Amino acid sequence: MALPIFIGEKMAKHILSCSFGKDSLAMLLLCLEENIPVDEVIFYDTGMEFDSIYRNRDRIKEVLLQKGIEFTELHPANPFVYDMLVRPVKYREKKEYPYHYGYGWCGGNARWATRYKLNEINRHYREKYPDEKIVEYVGIAADEPQRIKNIPRKKYPLVERGMTEKECLQYCYTHGYNWDEDGIELYSILDRVSCWCCRNKNLKELNNIYKHLPKYWERLRGLQSRIDEPFKGPGKSIFDLEKKFSEYEQITIFDLTEEMKWSMN
Repeated sequence: MALPIFIGEKMAKHILSCSFGKDSLAMLLLCLEENIPVDEVIFYDTGMEFDSIYRNRDRIKEVLLQKGIEFTELHPANPFVYDMLVRPVKYREKKEYPYHYGYGWCGGNARWATRYKLNEINRHYREKYPDEKIVEYVGIAADEPQRIKNIPRKKYPLVERGMTEKECLQYCYTHGYNWDEDGIELYSILDRVSCWCCRNKNLKELNNIYKHLPKYWERLRGLQSRIDEPFKGPGKSIFDLEKKFSEYEQITIFDLTEEMKWSMN
């Protein structure tokens, strides 16, 4: 059994943040299997996750309850859609009317929801552990070294055990977890299972959502109808993409030049 980690003279609180994607879920399962100390599991719910994320969350909550591990679910201060579509936002440059409504799409250089997430998690730490040291487990795989930050309180169990992204996914499958959406396994059509409205999705992923996940595509259409900015930049709104996708049977017929031309840098 792994021993608690001490920082200075105080025993640290061990906090695991889990999005219930393949890497963070594999990290949680690993900690449970190897008896690595975990005092609290935190899930930040944007309200814009795929249904399978919530299904895996509900299943893990039962396991944590049996093991006496605290589960905390955090939420944005305001509903995600309010910040996306309604919140008054002041223009940086001087205009006749100084405000527009909503931040718009989240992703790329406008990762406003990520900022809110980090702020909410740090607020939780300050309020719950004002006088205690914490060890924060981060679900980054061994083949993502560019994402590792040299911060003393952050620990990377997957990196320490050399588990790659592919191995993390298989580890979850082996333990009976999946990301099934109406018979479609998300990791068979998406590179990453983030929020369904994340602007960072590439053309291949968007084409697969259009073809295989009509429920989510309709939601994207609904958001685009209320956001002036095209999802992937000029000439590449959800409606433009839908027209383009409908003209081709597979995104793979685009040559590399076309893909680069369409991609959002």
